[in-house]
Amino acid sequence: MTAVDQRDRNIKLTVVGLLLLIGVIVAGFVYQVQKPRVMTPSELKINGAFMFDTPRALPAFELADHRGEPFTDDSLEGQWTLVFFGFTYCPDICPTTMAFLARFMGELEGLPEYDDTRVVMVSVDPARDTPQRLAEYVPYFDPGFTGVTGEFLDIHRFATALNTPFRKVPGDDENYLVDHSANVVLINPRGDYHGFFKAPLDLAKMKVTYRSIRVVWDL
Repeated sequence: MTAVDQRDRNIKLTVVGLLLLIGVIVAGFVYQVQKPRVMTPSELKINGAFMFDTPRALPAFELADHRGEPFTDDSLEGQWTLVFFGFTYCPDICPTTMAFLARFMGELEGLPEYDDTRVVMVSVDPARDTPQRLAEYVPYFDPGFTGVTGEFLDIHRFATALNTPFRKVPGDDENYLVDHSANVVLINPRGDYHGFFKAPLDLAKMKVTYRSIRVVWDL
């Protein structure tokens, strides 16, 4: 190898090394920009996220999902679960919230939080919301969503444990409504009640608070 060839080779190696260094710096910058910031409890509340200092263990329960599979307290372990209590005959709050949660999951797609986050709608109207009915309703918003129903008392106990009361509105025996909360409950991967997102829900605020909550969990 001539001196000229050696010089050219050294120049190329230097350029490659500089490009790699620049790539590492840019990647680190992008990561820091995209990395969620840890928010204080006060900031979380301002953004509508109310998280407990100590997550609350849930009592055992036995319900069923729209796929005909058991849905129990064990089903909540291993991932983060967003729980919404609603019913398929709801004229406004439920379809609006379910559509919101579909958009929320769309916002998470491509981020680390997406793969271990799921959405569950628990029916507060089990008399009409059979697994078959839920199978027609819930996947309409997102095929990955899960609808849950069961015996009324079992659902009531589950909702009470999550501070989410509901009651049937007196009226027509067939066309009645059910009063319920529009909050979205957050269950952590241990299956504990971690907190809730208070309605009215805001997409940008919920995304940033949820990602911040996840960062704190991973610390």
